[in-house]
Amino acid sequence: MNVEVGVNYEAGVSRELVPGVLGALVRRYGHFAEAEDAVQEALLAASRLAAPPEDPRSWLIRVASRRLVDILRADAARREREAVYTRLPAGSVTTSRDESLDLMFLCCHPALTRPAQVALTLRAVGGLTTAEIARCHFVPEATIRQRITRAKAAVKAAGLGARGDADAVREVLYLIFNEGYLSGGGELARVDLTAEAIRLTRMLLAALPADAETAGLLALMLLTDARRPARVDAEGLPVPMEEQDRARWDAGMIAEGTALIDAAITASPPFLHTRLPGPYRLQAAIAALHAAAPTSAATDWRQIAALYRLLEVRTGNPVVTLNRAVAVGHAHGPDAGLALLDGLVLDGLPFQGHPFQGHRLAAVRAHLLELKGDPAAGESYREAARLTTSEPERRFLLGRARNLAGTEPGGTD
Repeated sequence: MNVEVGVNYEAGVSRELVPGVLGALVRRYGHFAEAEDAVQEALLAASRLAAPPEDPRSWLIRVASRRLVDILRADAARREREAVYTRLPAGSVTTSRDESLDLMFLCCHPALTRPAQVALTLRAVGGLTTAEIARCHFVPEATIRQRITRAKAAVKAAGLGARGDADAVREVLYLIFNEGYLSGGGELARVDLTAEAIRLTRMLLAALPADAETAGLLALMLLTDARRPARVDAEGLPVPMEEQDRARWDAGMIAEGTALIDAAITASPPFLHTRLPGPYRLQAAIAALHAAAPTSAATDWRQIAALYRLLEVRTGNPVVTLNRAVAVGHAHGPDAGLALLDGLVLDGLPFQGHPFQGHRLAAVRAHLLELKGDPAAGESYREAARLTTSEPERRFLLGRARNLAGTEPGGTD
């Protein structure tokens, strides 16, 4: 049964109401899985009404609460469970936003793996159906259904008292956004996922307004998503940032994201080696520098390279080093960027043998070789095309290789 079952009001309103209703029941009674079943039954009952209730949220909470009580009473351990929920005050239900936030922290329960946390958050808080989540991950629906079922069982076994911390919630939201923005399938972006990640991050920031890293995460999402209208051409192929029509970037999102990261950076301690801002603020600062440049040539690549170095120290992530190599190549010449790539390979970092990372390494090398004017760039583009799992990107990379072949002496288009 889907959480969006035919309710007689706008689907968007239904999606906004469900987390609050579910959060209210979990907060008051516990029993996550049973509460979700009760909410779904209340939605089904709402779909049968001749007209929408005057106060849909209160109506859904009331009907779902009655159904949940019935479910709990029918359980073999009825007396023990009733002792839990009858002690709670009747007025313990808080606002819809707070309930959704509580639910988000519950979905990031420390007993769950990250994939399970992501799936459960998308289902319970984001309101996506099992089929939609499966499409996001490019896996069978049965796999996601099993993942969510096991996640609920793990939460139940571990106890509802534990919650994920803000770091876990931020990482899950970041993963959800990236799954939408860097889709590896036939679409370059899943707008529904990026929009949902931004909505949930706004909710988190509203609850933690002094948390600079959460502000940095929201800024990063806004500044990144602002470029989405210019990311693909008429054929659906990716457009490199230096070739994008910057007039198509969303100025409103850029202004909001820049204001957020400016405030978050100034609120943080000085950039000391032992007290660096978190990874989301550093990435947002980089995105803000790209957004501030009126043209690609005007980009402050030296500052971007320095920020990537700080991010590299902060995270130890070899993918960050790839991005730094690009920035260094633009700031200090392609040979300097290529030297960084050679260092990665010599250090044995895990790029080769992993389809996504191997593709990234080959694509960055191709870009730097092209920047240098080296004809070997074409073969690197073809290697990246062989390794990528994205069909639009494969076509783009092969197109770059063909264009380079057409500019070489004796080359053909």
